[in-house]
Amino acid sequence: MSTIAIELAQKQLDAYNAQNIEEFLEAYSEDVQVLEFPSNIITYTGIEKMRERYTKLFNDNPNQHAELRSRIARNNIVIDHEHVTGRANGVESEAVAMYEVINDKITKVWFIK
Repeated sequence: MSTIAIELAQKQLDAYNAQNIEEFLEAYSEDVQVLEFPSNIITYTGIEKMRERYTKLFNDNPNQHAELRSRIARNNIVIDHEHVTGRANGVESEAVAMYEVINDKITKVWFIK
């Protein structure tokens, strides 16, 4: 299972960097949940909310890029550590995201705050 999970994590990362919203969303389930880790507070649910947020992000930050620093995969979970640059405000950051894959789609994403 980790092969599919890795492929989906990479697909969404490549689409994110290309700012291709349709390809980005293809990796996610219709009812995807985005959560904060470790609290499990749901930030938002659903592909349409994700479309809205990432379309705005891409429009506001046309040069944003996430460089994969490391990836860990186990069964249906992938954890990515990324270095994000190119934001309109000039701020660079480190991001850690954990993806859960079920039925060949990312169903949950936790962002470690």
